[in-house]
Amino acid sequence: MPVLCLIANPIDSELSVALAARVHKETGGELNWLNHSIACEIIEPKSTDALAAARAIIAGHAVDAALVPTENRRKKVLVADMDSTMINQECIDELADAVGLKDKVADITARAMRGELDFGEALDTRVALLKGLEKSVIEEIRRERITLAAGGRALIQTMKAYGAYTSLVSGGFTFFADYFGKRIGFDEAIANVLEFDGTRLTGTVTKPIVDKQTKLMRLQALAAERNLTLAQTIAVGDGANDLPMLQAAGMGVALHAKPTVATQAEYRIDHADLTALLYLQGYTDEEIVR
Repeated sequence: MPVLCLIANPIDSELSVALAARVHKETGGELNWLNHSIACEIIEPKSTDALAAARAIIAGHAVDAALVPTENRRKKVLVADMDSTMINQECIDELADAVGLKDKVADITARAMRGELDFGEALDTRVALLKGLEKSVIEEIRRERITLAAGGRALIQTMKAYGAYTSLVSGGFTFFADYFGKRIGFDEAIANVLEFDGTRLTGTVTKPIVDKQTKLMRLQALAAERNLTLAQTIAVGDGANDLPMLQAAGMGVALHAKPTVATQAEYRIDHADLTALLYLQGYTDEEIVR
């Protein structure tokens, strides 16, 4: 039984009662608000292509639409990317800014996230440019420049409260993933390890690196360890190195993703924040842990 979800950004919602009613009239089914004027679901829409019909009506509005199955709707494992997903920045770009190379490194980052460059080679190239950076500077960047993505803590705390296991798997660095993983509330964090010579970066990372295969394998392993099917998992990310896990998960969500990623993922969220992943799973506002 399919469910059509309409979700807006809580900060400045464009999902009015009237807009939801227009979609409901076109698609049929039962309209149910998960969070008034922010997220609703239409249960068992009668339209043969409810998603296309909804997107035609909401075009021009900052509202996301998705068609999800009710079976295994609430997931038991979440695997999330970190940079530009659970946090708002790309950590390596902020580190590069400290050595005056942000534009150069950011360009490599963007190309790697679009899938234009080999991720491992791009990582090595960028980290090498950071050689000599002081640990105290990295700590300052972590403290002063990195911000948590909206809705992330609510997503993790709610899923954990309802029995899910949450994993932060990042192609970034443990220096950030361990710290922000704990702040957000993840059960575990996996990332690349920056190598130091005393207090300065050597310009290298410990091998093997955390890449797209690592993310996919962790998703598969967590499901197997808990005797779950992949249909009972959810994954979220924004870059090309997230695609394999997004395509393998029962619900793979491209969040504010690069166009090449958004078009290949089954679910895409372009406007809403991370609480959208809860609404996709059918959580109501009263159930969300804030």
